[in-house]
Order: sequence, then C-alpha cells, then structure tokens
Amino acid sequence: MPNYRIIVDTSDYQLHLLDGNRVVHTYPIAVGKLATQTPPGNYTIVNKQPNPGGPFGSYWLGLSKPHYGIHGTNDPSSIGRSVSHGCIRMYNKDVNELASLVPIHTQVTIRH
Repeated sequence: MPNYRIIVDTSDYQLHLLDGNRVVHTYPIAVGKLATQTPPGNYTIVNKQPNPGGPFGSYWLGLSKPHYGIHGTNDPSSIGRSVSHGCIRMYNKDVNELASLVPIHTQVTIRH
C-alpha cells in the first residue's frame, strides 16, 4: 500500500506527490497572490468533494486549515501564477488524478 504525502512548493508553482521519500508525480499549480498567500505549514486532507462547482473546478480536497484546499479551476490560464485567495489550484485532469490516489488524512506540507 502506498504511503503518499504531498509537498507544495509555492516558489516554483509545483505540487509533488511522494510515496515515502520518492516523488511519483509533479503537477503544475497556482497559489495565493501576495495579499492572500498560501499559508505555509503542515496540514492533512480532511475531506474530498467531486464537482464542488464554481471556481473550484472538478474536485475539492479540503485541508485541515479551514477554508483552504487543493482544487481544480475553471480558469486554466491561472496555473503557474500567484492569483488565488490562498488555495492551491490545479488543472482539473490533475486534481482528479490526485484525488483518485490520495486518501483522507494524507499529509500536506506547504513551503515557500
């Protein structure tokens, strides 16, 4: 059984999925803008919701920090930029894949 964890690098707009200490996938992301930066720290995924609607794209992975999550986007041109209100945006196909792999309680480390 895989031992997945997620590392989010806001400085280079990448989300890394690790199995133990081995990177198995790297995805491009968008992060929070200067006024609403993505909060650094250690969190866990506390809920998963397909098709949350609106700007959240095709999937929502809620973090243990309330009101923050990893989600899809209805604006794919935002990926690779600092534009969100603090959440981590992914292409819909990528967030669907990530959601299919990681269980609730997966560790998420966000670093700048």
